[in-house]
Amino acid sequence: MINHWLLIGLLSVSTYLSRMIGVEVMAGRQMSPALRLYFSYVPIGIMTALVIKQIFLPADGQLTFSLPVFIGCLAAAIIVKISKMFLPSVVIGVIIGWSVRYFWG
Repeated sequence: MINHWLLIGLLSVSTYLSRMIGVEVMAGRQMSPALRLYFSYVPIGIMTALVIKQIFLPADGQLTFSLPVFIGCLAAAIIVKISKMFLPSVVIGVIIGWSVRYFWG
């Protein structure tokens, strides 16, 4: 099984490279609104896939639900919506998820 940090790193590099190659190819050209919209959803699509993979874990041939990860993600989403600051929201979400896992789990 691939290490999750390695997967995150590889996805980040591939996203960055695909965008840079796209910029080089499209330099001086006008991008259509549909293509611009598509590229704006690539990072959030990758983040969503990684988060869902952590919330629903395979165990004994079935998917199990991780309540601490879900609550941490939900807290981070609410805080980022209110504060408009991504990094502090993620840190607070991790702390809340950790608290749920170790104090109420």
